[in-house]
Amino acid sequence: MNLESPKVTVEKSAQYLFDSLSDVRNFEKLMPDTIAKFEVTGEDSFIFGLKGMPEIKLRMKEKNPSSQVILGAASEKLPFTLTGNITSLSDASSEVQLSFDGDFNPMMAMMIKGPISKFIETLAANMHKL
Repeated sequence: MNLESPKVTVEKSAQYLFDSLSDVRNFEKLMPDTIAKFEVTGEDSFIFGLKGMPEIKLRMKEKNPSSQVILGAASEKLPFTLTGNITSLSDASSEVQLSFDGDFNPMMAMMIKGPISKFIETLAANMHKL
């Protein structure tokens, strides 16, 4: 299952956004209002929970300087990645798009498609808070 957020223009440099997204503590600023829990569990991982949803642990998987940050599920039960693609538009402006890629059975995919789509759209919309 592949989902993408709309592309969002942020008045920050690509390097600034990359540095901000490379620090897992900053993801708390991007979370929706329905967040029930956010806890940094290590240098490169955090747990978050939204009301009515199970808690999910994410871990930094890969970083490509000033262009991409890839987070992945720490649990093998729900294998997925959340990728932040950053494109520089100018020295003080960048475009960010989040993509979610998961390997789920059709029933699970149908159940989580709506909430996950809304979640990544909210994360992208909150990029200006970094």
